Amino acid sequence: MLAVMIWSGLLIYWANGVYKLGWGDKTLIKFFPKSFYETLNIPFHLASGMAFHFLFMWLFFFNGILYVLYTIFSGEWRMLLPNKHSFKEAWQVVLHDLHIRKDKPLQGKYNAAQRIAYSAIIFMGMGSIITGIAIYKPVQFNWLCALCGGYEAARIEHFALTIGYALFFLVHVGQVILAGWNNFQAMVTGVEVEQIKEVEFVVTSNSETETNETNETSEA
Repeated sequence: MLAVMIWSGLLIYWANGVYKLGWGDKTLIKFFPKSFYETLNIPFHLASGMAFHFLFMWLFFFNGILYVLYTIFSGEWRMLLPNKHSFKEAWQVVLHDLHIRKDKPLQGKYNAAQRIAYSAIIFMGMGSIITGIAIYKPVQFNWLCALCGGYEAARIEHFALTIGYALFFLVHVGQVILAGWNNFQAMVTGVEVEQIKEVEFVVTSNSETETNETNETSEA
């Protein structure tokens, strides 16, 4: 879903690709060079991009609503919401993941970094919907557009949130790979599998026990 949203967004962005990183007349990075569009066959697909973007926006929206409702009614929100110690502990998680800190931080079902990330993604989703509507219908929803700081500001915010989603996805996948297959399986199935060490038991019959006792008595 995210891939389709980003792809269709690129088809739309091609019509007015104005963003860049730099200062004054100096451009370091342009989003995106002409060669990028031509390689991916993006030019002149504006209508298709808008159609796909609008269709998958509804799937994105309802998926987000279901996720929020699940966290509320299941009580999962208690484990997801950051607390006053989360930002300090999240930094410790980052240091541990970078192998700078040896001691593993406190870990519940979610560590502090996950609490912040999973809570932030909800607000990012809300921001994407709001800025998306402001861009799509800036006249009809002029009050919403004004709330975002104007059309240009809403467009920048929408673009920045998309980059945020891409970074979240890459970091998340990287963390899953580092955590191993069992962690990925738990994410997909919702069930965590724990390896239990095998213990060998020796079972003897009563007759063998009685024979051993008789032999010991006769020897005595």
